[in-house]
Amino acid sequence: MSDVLLHSCCAPCSAAIIEWMLNNDIRPTLYYYNPNIYPQEEYLIRKNELTRYAGSLGLTVIDDDYDHQQWEDWVCHNLGTTELQDFPERGSRCLECFKMRLLSTARKCQELGISRFTTTLASSRWKSLDQINAAGKWAEEMVNGEQFMVNGERPIVTFWDRNWRKGGLQERRNALLKENNFYNQQYCGCEFSQR
Repeated sequence: MSDVLLHSCCAPCSAAIIEWMLNNDIRPTLYYYNPNIYPQEEYLIRKNELTRYAGSLGLTVIDDDYDHQQWEDWVCHNLGTTELQDFPERGSRCLECFKMRLLSTARKCQELGISRFTTTLASSRWKSLDQINAAGKWAEEMVNGEQFMVNGERPIVTFWDRNWRKGGLQERRNALLKENNFYNQQYCGCEFSQR
């Protein structure tokens, strides 16, 4: 059984974290749920890179549905606006995006009977670690408050709020990017971050 469900946004952000986990006797299951990524071709490139890397390590990748419209509906509904392009990076749009993706991760974690989840989003220096941790804790609370049963029990999940930027992981990320010749995107994924 897996020790942790790792929400993975892409291979470059995942590689050093996966390596660290394996070196510390933690075997992650990777969860690719990123409906924010636009266009779909970009989504597929990132998914295929992650799948290729995970396959070389014998790790499982769970690929969830790509529904970009659902992502826009979530963010617009929660923000009450369709003017997403006007929100700055690290603003309200990003927080809602993290909440949606980590809620899905927490639910998948519970469904699989895995006790904890974390995210590679916490490895990016372009993202707010406070927002990511707040979204992860929110997702944990939401899922643990639901009446979801697995084999007659209601599993509790925990968000692992580790800072994946420290301990040399940022430098190792850059080295693994080159070693594996990863496709390295230049924006977080949503069309509003391309600016």
